[in-house]
Amino acid sequence: MTKSKMVAAFAAVTFIAVLSGAGDHLAEGSLPLATSLAALLWAQVRWPLTGLVTGICGVVAMRVAELTTGGWLWPVTLLYVSVVIGPRPRLRVVVGIAALHTVMAFNLEWTVLRHSAARTFAGVGPDLLWLTAALAVTVAFGNWRRWTRTAIEEQRTAERLRVAREVHDTVAHTLTVVGVHLNVAADALETAPDEARAALRLAQDVRRRAMSDLSSLVGVLRDDRRPPAEPLDLDSLVARVREAGLDARLAVTGPEAPLPVRTAAGLVVREALTNTVRHANATTVTVTVHYGPVTEVTVTDDGTGSQAPEGHGLTGMRERVEALGGSLTTDGGGGFTVHATIPS
Repeated sequence: MTKSKMVAAFAAVTFIAVLSGAGDHLAEGSLPLATSLAALLWAQVRWPLTGLVTGICGVVAMRVAELTTGGWLWPVTLLYVSVVIGPRPRLRVVVGIAALHTVMAFNLEWTVLRHSAARTFAGVGPDLLWLTAALAVTVAFGNWRRWTRTAIEEQRTAERLRVAREVHDTVAHTLTVVGVHLNVAADALETAPDEARAALRLAQDVRRRAMSDLSSLVGVLRDDRRPPAEPLDLDSLVARVREAGLDARLAVTGPEAPLPVRTAAGLVVREALTNTVRHANATTVTVTVHYGPVTEVTVTDDGTGSQAPEGHGLTGMRERVEALGGSLTTDGGGGFTVHATIPS
């Protein structure tokens, strides 16, 4: 509901409620009071506290002059609510005004109108209970709305981080493999032009496949109704590393795992292979994936064992695995090993 619609609804409810509780004095003061309170709700858009205090003074004046038999507090309930749910909620000020309003109502009912104690409590007590309940519900609603807004923002932040990881992983893997092929082409350009040409073709092929992956990722982001992306092809990932000059081996065992597990396994393999090519100075790398009740993914190379410090890639792998209830460990002693366990 837009703000203008909410104000219009509040004004209509206040107008009808004040007329309904007018008793026998509709012609004398209830109609002007209902109209003025409804107008003050619109004025509160710019002057919330001024509108509230003016409404309270109007009700008090009408009651003291005995131009209406409505309540002391309940006719201005929505004026109180408008301040509490406004862009700058002032709950403490509202509670203080409500306390003064209640004390003033008791005093006027007792001393000015000279009603009995029983009639005074009967007249002001229900109004006080009603206003307290209305303010409590309003505060609860405001807290729920703020919690919902915070939860949505956290969800958006998490989604942005996930997308950033996806783009980082895809681009990093592609640039690493393309960089290796370009280095080969540069070294062989003078002495072995055919080999240089082949390396450039492989770099173009890797770039083309990466652009296709990025296009698919952007398409999924634009349309949440699309089916989830297929898991990465492990054979293709290993083949790319093999084309980059490493002796890469792949062993996959066990029955087919659920899609989220296979997707996470593929992402772990991709990032681990990217790190091997970029940082490990390795000659061989072995990828072992065993699907089962607990899927195990192991990527081991024979490099220096001193890959780069944990950054976006390893952090992203660990978060994906842990999101599925698994764990990821690394070992840099004698080569570098990435080991992930993912329960199905």
